[in-house]
Amino acid sequence: MLKVFADRGGTFTDIVAVTNNQAIIDRLSRHPERFLIVTLPNQQWIIVYKLLSENPEQYQDAAIQGIRDIIGISSNEPISSEAIEVVKMGTTVATNALLERKGDRVILVITKGFKDALRIGYQNRPNIFARHIILPTMLYEQVIEIDERYDAHGNELTPVNIEQAKNDLQAVYNTGIRSCAIVFMHSDRYPEHEQQIAKIAQKIGFTQISVSHKVSPLMKLVSRGDTTVIDAYLTPILRRYVNQIASQLRMGNGEWGIGNRENNHSPLPTSHSPIKLMFMKSDGGLVAAEQFQGKDSILSGPAGGIVGAVQSSKRAGFELVITFDMGGTSTDVAHFKGEYERQLDSEIAGARMRVPVLAINTIAAGGGSILFFDGSSYRVGPKSAGSNPGPACYRRGGPLAVTDANVMLGKIHPQYFPSVFGIDGNLPLDKDTVIQQFTQLAQDIQAATFNHCTAEQVAAGFIAIAVENMANAIKKISLQRGYDVSQYVLCCFGGAGGQVACLIADTLGMKKIFLHPYAGVLSAYGMGLADVRAIREGGVEQPLTQALIPKLQQLMEYLETQARSEINEVNAQTEIVKKINLKYEETNSTLTVNFADNVVVMRQKFEDEHKSRYGFIQLDKTLIVESALVEVIQKMETPEEPLITRKRSINKTPEAVEIVRIFTAERWYDTPVYRREDLQPEDSINGPAIVVEKISTIVVESNWQARLTESNHLILQRLA
Repeated sequence: MLKVFADRGGTFTDIVAVTNNQAIIDRLSRHPERFLIVTLPNQQWIIVYKLLSENPEQYQDAAIQGIRDIIGISSNEPISSEAIEVVKMGTTVATNALLERKGDRVILVITKGFKDALRIGYQNRPNIFARHIILPTMLYEQVIEIDERYDAHGNELTPVNIEQAKNDLQAVYNTGIRSCAIVFMHSDRYPEHEQQIAKIAQKIGFTQISVSHKVSPLMKLVSRGDTTVIDAYLTPILRRYVNQIASQLRMGNGEWGIGNRENNHSPLPTSHSPIKLMFMKSDGGLVAAEQFQGKDSILSGPAGGIVGAVQSSKRAGFELVITFDMGGTSTDVAHFKGEYERQLDSEIAGARMRVPVLAINTIAAGGGSILFFDGSSYRVGPKSAGSNPGPACYRRGGPLAVTDANVMLGKIHPQYFPSVFGIDGNLPLDKDTVIQQFTQLAQDIQAATFNHCTAEQVAAGFIAIAVENMANAIKKISLQRGYDVSQYVLCCFGGAGGQVACLIADTLGMKKIFLHPYAGVLSAYGMGLADVRAIREGGVEQPLTQALIPKLQQLMEYLETQARSEINEVNAQTEIVKKINLKYEETNSTLTVNFADNVVVMRQKFEDEHKSRYGFIQLDKTLIVESALVEVIQKMETPEEPLITRKRSINKTPEAVEIVRIFTAERWYDTPVYRREDLQPEDSINGPAIVVEKISTIVVESNWQARLTESNHLILQRLA
């Protein structure tokens, strides 16, 4: 049986599979240039495989094609349900739909008088001095105002005008819109009117009905409304994607339905698949495919990387971690100090949301970030060459990108990079075009600025800008929040992460870098290390007093029951986490603390965090409990990692496969290249050096030393 963990990134799709099938291993072993195979205890193996996310001439979906390649079947053969036990995936489908504004057509149904509430929002001015304000485009297409109203205490001021609502909804339905978001005043506490409208919409035939009291049951009409609109906008896209994946993963014609959100329960597939299909949510937990919703999907891919980085770092003995995931399109960074950090309010691609998501800072800087000279300065990104056409070296006529700069500097060599390029997908990187284009660019820069610079100096300049951009992203989640990064380990992963790890650490003053053997595919591996998680929240908005504690306990029991219903496993081993969101009275900034029976304990935790974050506390202010949160965690079986033993004498150093030239620190160095699989525990390598793997390249810069541990972890330590 095969367990498959997949992450579909912007450029590459990474697949990690665990199997006990000797026949599969024997066949894949004949293609060592394409598949990395690692032996585990108990007659099991891990298979690591990368392929381009978009290759329309070759396949429709990269994850499914990867499974077919591993099993060894052609693209028109059905995937046998007996071959696969579980598929756990992270996907960028919803993120891309949001970025490109390609979600479903949505109608917003809102309380009369609040038609423009979401457009007005909080009247934030991102650029305070900009005279021309460009508002983000709204995700909904039309608005229906419903004559209804509850007051803040639950008194019905205006009952729903049923006939008018029916006529308005029917008219919109007749224009072809099938997705609706229902957002009424005070419905987080008094949802009866939303439920009435949802039933009408269901009878008319709307296929996606997102109701705010289920999607985001918290105070604040604007943030609750924004989240509900996002859910209505993206869930149909996800439903179609999940159906497409599921239809290829099982025999039979049943359809997986993500279902409408009116009753908060998705219908089960009409015919059950023996293959278990799960997706990664933005909060770092797995969920069954049929319960995967739009609001939970925005950070699906990056969340897998954070889980993979944190769990593998903990296995290596590190508790303070900065995760650094540099892929082809973007770079994601996060901070870990004992538990996953989540944020309740977030804005992604101009859309506001109020659901728990992992606190990930993303910037548009990756291996595919386009390099250009604007006549006076170097620019890196934010546009990416993606996987099609990709960087110039990908042989599809793409522009110069960060990956090309590393090729120019000798930090990437075609012979150590997968040969998956060209029309037939079997050619190496094209180094000649990179040298030619950088030489031309250097001449253009010299003509414009009268500064003489070589092609390699131009490439190094672009890399320095990319590194500074990525280091600034890390500063935002660490230094700017009172954390001393010099005490942390930099867990570096993603296909391009190892190429700049030392440069990033140098910029930040960090002294240690951790590189897992699956660092190039750690986002996919993270799917296999993740647990099933269900989070439920409830609004409170009351002062924190000892008298409130019994009410909070009662609310949390209710939330726990709700969360457990999502997990479905009767005898599963579960862990319960209870937290509350606190803020000072008359402020909006909430901080999350662990729930305790004692008010003094919670106040002390809040003040410690507030002092660390903002530098002051206000002893005279009342604390308000904004909301309560319960997380139910179902522990999953995770892949083991084998220990390796040293077979060489302790005096013998590893042998380099060749000496290449790399340009670093303003000059060319003769640099040894080592294969990761040739290294043994206690081996040390002083920089500059290159360690090549099948799935990534690691550059050990000057003043850095790389050491391999018995767990096959590569630890980079700064020497001076």
